Amino acid sequence: MGHVLILGGTSEIGLEVAERLAPGNAVTLAARRVDALDGPAARLTAAGATVVHRLRFDADEIDAQPGVLDAAWAHGPVDTAVIAFGVLGEQDRDERSGTRVAAVIHTDFTAHAAVATELVARMAPAGGRILAFSSIAGARVRRPNYVYGSAKAGLDGFLQGLQDRLHGTGVRLTIARPGFVIGRMTAGMDPAPMSSTPDQVAEAAVAALDAGRDHVWIPARVGALAWLTRWVPRPIWRRMPR
Repeated sequence: MGHVLILGGTSEIGLEVAERLAPGNAVTLAARRVDALDGPAARLTAAGATVVHRLRFDADEIDAQPGVLDAAWAHGPVDTAVIAFGVLGEQDRDERSGTRVAAVIHTDFTAHAAVATELVARMAPAGGRILAFSSIAGARVRRPNYVYGSAKAGLDGFLQGLQDRLHGTGVRLTIARPGFVIGRMTAGMDPAPMSSTPDQVAEAAVAALDAGRDHVWIPARVGALAWLTRWVPRPIWRRMPR
């Protein structure tokens, strides 16, 4: 029996991933509101989890992250961790406030980098797997969502460096890079080309995790799109819509 930790236990993608990893394993769900985890816990029990633990976890409280992870490990060593929290922000509002820009970057980059570092420290003795989510938004940052995109660009760079550090060790890190995801976070927005749903993202991400892959673009053709964006002249790129 393994032990799966989901950081962002109410996330749509996080829960879809958890459901696929639950059968025969213990699962710890960590979220800002523990009282919101009743439904997710029941869902994972129905999916075959042997036990579901719940922890309060506010990603932005970086000083509290080690204590949360210690509490998770108290239920048994974690061999699979999924980092599934994040915010999209509101570009039109955020770009006018340094405080709001800092808040988005803190959640989507700083908090991720901090908790990934703490996870590696705890997994190093026995090994383990980490699944983290980047985004095509970070492949080349665009004017319409540069606050969120720059946070993801920074995170992606950090995760790649962390992968290089972990090369040859017993800890593996898989980076999932989805395109536009149709879900709660993007409610009210027009879907972009090559959009995915949370279940599609989870299916591809878990397959990559199980295969030991370094990264996965979701869907796969988003990777080709990300490569092509490198060659778009900047005067054209700055006028590109979301």
